[in-house]
Formats: sequence, structure tokens, C-alpha cells
Amino acid sequence: MTTDPRIPRPTVDKEAVLIHLHAVRLRPTPLAAWTAIADIPLLLAEIDRLAWLLSRTRWDFANLLAAARGTLAADHDGESDPLTYLRDAVAEHRAFTPPTDTGLAE
Repeated sequence: MTTDPRIPRPTVDKEAVLIHLHAVRLRPTPLAAWTAIADIPLLLAEIDRLAWLLSRTRWDFANLLAAARGTLAADHDGESDPLTYLRDAVAEHRAFTPPTDTGLAE
């Protein structure tokens, strides 16, 4: 696993989920089944978190790409300072902040 703070870390213990799943497959007791079923809300929350991160990444990429295209068009048109579009987009680009539990519910 990476230690880079800019890369989102998983919030679900994948190994524990797999152990619960294999336990219910090997011996389908009510306790094993309920333990595996209890993992579902955690997995759904992780899916929501990852969808939010993907959406944020795509939005940031789209904004930066639009600024780059604006810069290229401004340069092509002979504007005096074509990098203005890119400078503005980079200045508005926020640093990564991981979502909170309350942010996912909104």
C-alpha cells in the first residue's frame, strides 16, 4: 500500500470482507451469513466515497483542460497574454481534501 498522502486510501478492510465471504461459503451458518451481510453498508459507503472522488477528479480535469484549450486558442488569436486562462484555472484549483462522512450524505 502506498504512503503518499495525496492518494486516497481505502476505508474498507478488504481482507476482512474476503474472510467473511469465504467463511460463509465454507460453512453457511446464520452467524457467518450475518457477519458477511454486515459488510454491505461498509462496501456501499466505500462505493459512494470512490464515486465522489472520481467525480471530483473528472471535474478538476475538465476545468484544467478547458483552460489549456483557452490558452491555446488565445495564443493562436495573438492575444498579448494567452497564459491568463491557465493561470486563473491553476489559481482556482484547490488542494485535495478527502470527503468527510457528512459530505457523503449530502
